[in-house]
Formats: sequence, structure tokens, C-alpha cells
Amino acid sequence: MRKYLIVLVASMCLGISLATTVRAQGADWQTQRKELKAQQKEQWKALKTQQKNRKSSWKNSKTSSAERSMANHQMDRERRDMKQRQKDAMQDMKDRQKSLNENQRAYGR
Repeated sequence: MRKYLIVLVASMCLGISLATTVRAQGADWQTQRKELKAQQKEQWKALKTQQKNRKSSWKNSKTSSAERSMANHQMDRERRDMKQRQKDAMQDMKDRQKSLNENQRAYGR
């Protein structure tokens, strides 16, 4: 009886500690998501600044309209690529969170 009581108390303590770690991981996902969004915002800002500087450099040099058109198309591609990379990064994070939650449900029961 004494051993049963000790095992029962130990398992309850272990269960409580595991539950708090799962809750803490949920909060961790939120902070990771905020950090990712902030990082993506900075990347977007840097790209816009770079492209703005590239366009302003055209004022000081003689460039043909064909060169400007090609540069504009390249900048459009850069913007689309960055948008897609950021979208993929966010989706990867969501997928990792979803698979972790499914694994916890499957093995937690």
C-alpha cells in the first residue's frame, strides 16, 4: 500500500510537470511566430531600401530604358521571391507546430 501511494504521488507530479511544459511550448510557439514576423518585416524593409537606392542611383547615371526595364523586372522577381519564401517559412512553422501537437495527442493518450 505504501509503495502504491508513493508511485501514485510520483506519477501525479510527473503528469503535472509534463502539462506545464506543454503549455510552455504553446507560449514558445507564439514568441517564435512573433520573432519570425519581426524578422520578415526587417527583411522586407531592407529589400525596399535596397531597391529604392538602386532606383535613385539611376538619376546620377545614364541608363537606357531597356536596362531600367530589366532592372524593374528583376526587382519585381525579388519581391515575389521574398514574399514566397516568407510565406513558406510561416507555413513550415505552422506545420511543425501541428505535427508536434498531433504527436503529443497520439502519445499522450
